[in-house]
Amino acid sequence: MSRISLLSTRSGLAYGALGAGILSFLPGVGELGAVLVFAAIVLGWRDLRLVSRMLLGLVLLTLGLAAVAEPSALPAAAASMTRLTALILTVMLLSSMLGKSADLGVISRQLFAGSPMVRYYSVAFGTGFLSMPLNFGSVGVMATMIRGQMDDRGDSATTRNASRGVLRGFGASPIFSPLSISIVLTITFVPALKSWELIAVSLPLAVVYLLVGGVFREPEPPEPANSVLAEPVSGLQRYAPWLRFAGIIGAICVATFSLSGLFGLSYSRSVTLSCFGAVLVGLGYRKLKGAEVQLPSMAPVSNELVIVGGSAFLGTLISTFAAQWLGTDFSLPGWAYPVAAFSVPWVFFLGGMIGFNPIVTGTLTGGILGPIWPVGAVLGLGTAMVAGWGLTTAGTPYSANSLLLERLTGYSAQEAALRWNMLMSVCCLLVSGALAGTITLLLSGT
Repeated sequence: MSRISLLSTRSGLAYGALGAGILSFLPGVGELGAVLVFAAIVLGWRDLRLVSRMLLGLVLLTLGLAAVAEPSALPAAAASMTRLTALILTVMLLSSMLGKSADLGVISRQLFAGSPMVRYYSVAFGTGFLSMPLNFGSVGVMATMIRGQMDDRGDSATTRNASRGVLRGFGASPIFSPLSISIVLTITFVPALKSWELIAVSLPLAVVYLLVGGVFREPEPPEPANSVLAEPVSGLQRYAPWLRFAGIIGAICVATFSLSGLFGLSYSRSVTLSCFGAVLVGLGYRKLKGAEVQLPSMAPVSNELVIVGGSAFLGTLISTFAAQWLGTDFSLPGWAYPVAAFSVPWVFFLGGMIGFNPIVTGTLTGGILGPIWPVGAVLGLGTAMVAGWGLTTAGTPYSANSLLLERLTGYSAQEAALRWNMLMSVCCLLVSGALAGTITLLLSGT
């Protein structure tokens, strides 16, 4: 098979898995989707990173154990794998479509205007806002703007602070975004937790995190007013790009909560259908405008298929095994739950420091602790998971956004994690762990 044919086959298998995820309510389609995912992963073996290969090995080992010890758990694990794979592929499709919007250039240029503090907050909050529909595309857009500033004026405290803002803004997204894989995975493995309850706590936490970031930055001299590129427009025209993106995000969120709350669909399926609907509307609009409509290749997503799909498969089996091996009546001592809630963000972060993707850590955490957590105190566990996820995303050297920023700007991911963000990360880990532990303590009645 030629290289081009192989890539086309891998892309076709990924799109097939996406379709299976959307139609997973039909009998047998969830299992078919898992088969397509595994086939795409096997064909993309050469492109897998070391962590992905290790995770795939663990998935196959767990699959073998389940086939012998508990084969009845495999259909549910396969369906979970298909649903979350469809979710990540749909989000990537949405990101690809919106990433071509001319509004992005206008928005990103506006974010670099103003005084040093205003500029930092604009970049941080702007990246968090853009990451809701764009995911990693937001880092790419902002890092490209930073690179342009570096090419024009060289390395400076301004560009380093902007890079800090990008990392932290993207790290805030897993904490609060209704469309993030972190909240979807948390709700999946802690089903007693409602998405709106979690977001009601995590959104203020994310805002405080971004505001505190203004303290942890380099001093920089104010620049002359004419040294920062600004948009020569005012009024509604200036804010039109923001309003359009806000409208897209708002429509997706409304559709998600409506499908989940009014129609009883699972949260992961609601997000998938909402994002997929936005993609269809966008493609239809382009077609009406006479623009070329072409879907991106899904051949390069083998690592994402392993990390997201494999983690979902693994987490479902771990939850089943934990419930069986520990027993339905198993519980920790009352004092242990607040301690565990305090520790969860640290587990995420320390795992990230040695290269573990937060999806893997979240899968193991949710799969083991979810079934044994007091139902009345699941908000504490959920808060700990999304906070740990976000701090790991922003403050560890092996996160995908840190590596992408390094590739586009030249700023070392190690330096960003250890010198720029470590002190802030430790402080925020202490605060978020204490918050999660306190919530657990109060709600569990310990």
